[in-house]
Amino acid sequence: MAVPGRVWTLSAAIAMAGVVGMSGCGHAPTQQPSGERDSVQTSTSTPAFEMPVEKPNLLMVTVDDLATVDMDYLPSVKRLVGENGVTFTDAVAPTPICVPARASLLSGQYAHNHGAHTIHGPEGGYPSFDDSQTVATSLQDAGYTTLFTGKYLNEYGQEGSERDIPPGWDQWRATIDPSTYNYLGAKFNVNGRMVKPKGYSTTVITQQAQAALKDARKKPGAAEKPWFQWVNYVAPHIGGPTEKGDPKQRFPGTKGAIGVPVPDKQDRDAYADKPIPPQPNLFPDKRKEFPKGSPSRKNPSQIEKDAYRLSYQRRIESARSLDRNIASLLGGLKKSGELARTLVVFTSDNGFSNGYHNFNGKLWYYEESLRIPVLMSGPGVPKGREVATTLTNPDIATTLLSAAGAENPHEPDGIDILPWLRAPEQTRVVPIEAWPTADGTSRLWSGVRVGRWTYVELATGGVELYDRTTDPYEMNNLAEDPAHAETVSQLADLTEKYRDCAGDSCPQEMYAADRPLDLDGL
Repeated sequence: MAVPGRVWTLSAAIAMAGVVGMSGCGHAPTQQPSGERDSVQTSTSTPAFEMPVEKPNLLMVTVDDLATVDMDYLPSVKRLVGENGVTFTDAVAPTPICVPARASLLSGQYAHNHGAHTIHGPEGGYPSFDDSQTVATSLQDAGYTTLFTGKYLNEYGQEGSERDIPPGWDQWRATIDPSTYNYLGAKFNVNGRMVKPKGYSTTVITQQAQAALKDARKKPGAAEKPWFQWVNYVAPHIGGPTEKGDPKQRFPGTKGAIGVPVPDKQDRDAYADKPIPPQPNLFPDKRKEFPKGSPSRKNPSQIEKDAYRLSYQRRIESARSLDRNIASLLGGLKKSGELARTLVVFTSDNGFSNGYHNFNGKLWYYEESLRIPVLMSGPGVPKGREVATTLTNPDIATTLLSAAGAENPHEPDGIDILPWLRAPEQTRVVPIEAWPTADGTSRLWSGVRVGRWTYVELATGGVELYDRTTDPYEMNNLAEDPAHAETVSQLADLTEKYRDCAGDSCPQEMYAADRPLDLDGL
């Protein structure tokens, strides 16, 4: 995809990217089966909503590859954001891997519309994304001071792009690839100046974010302007340096020599021998019941299983520093008196599997990969509420812009979730899709997630259908079950209908979750 205003050269994959997508970068709906059908499903009218604060400050904090099961290791975040706001119990990343997910947060679009389909190669990585019109440019146009800190898009900083500052950002402090994944030595582009701060990645990103806000406050007229700050942490993404006891050191020359995150020194081995949380889909034996192309057909060796457990341990150890540092960010805003008028969103770009469905990584259509933690607090957000209505990362962009009274940079594929925070649970159709990690020209799989159903068509020709109400761990593929032939046909039609949707042609209607769902009427 050609990007105006830049000369692009696709870079070679970074050293650890060979395993990203497989090894780095459930709530069940209450919907009832349909009974008698109407020709068109009746949607729910959008509830009235008015933001109580004009142009609130906006803080979006993203972490990298954090799974929903990892949230127990961020107790401060759960307390400071979740208990003071809402926790979304059914949030998903429609394309669950780094670049497409982050580009959705920047654009409010699904990956097939923003064009950054994957992390490397054709139509992948930083070169593939047109960032001339984003959430940042729209908020800047709306009078906001805009600040970015941390990881941007994979391959940012390579092939001569290390001094790039994308449009729309007043303060820019981005890590430069491939150093982004060096937890002890990342380089930053600080407003066009290359620096290499000392310290642990998560702590340094926090320091840079706080310094950016401090500098922004010094500008003339800053006191009268609202701000938008996006803080992107690298943890718990795989990284380096490899340390004693890590899989690459313990299992050299084997498939168990995988990359893992690097915890802060004070957190290393805090969870030694901690097992991966047991679930029925952890290392399933009935592999041939899944179609060709599914990662569930893999047969991990015992060495690989041991490596996945170590990966899980390092991930949750890395989460400890995230918890401390995000609490520090929020504490600074409380001390300055700004927190009360700041809309805070905490999320991850995608989920992650440590052995569930036999894979270590993200990218796939199972719940452990698709689902993301999302917590929100601040003006207009009820306190202490769980919201079961499905949220996507394109919705987050649309919601932030709506809260600010800013124009969308593109016709949005997502919705503003704020009016639905106090409403009864709703269900909706969400198109889901992914591309191979090094080639974004042809989809790896696509499908829909709606109500109780997850339906996927693989490039290999395989089809998977799961009823997450009766099978929350997605172990019983119903695609070949004659009793579900009609459901397969209906969901195949929805997949075809929405696979290339754009803006208003994307599914944006909500349907009451306690009423029968007619798939033909969606």
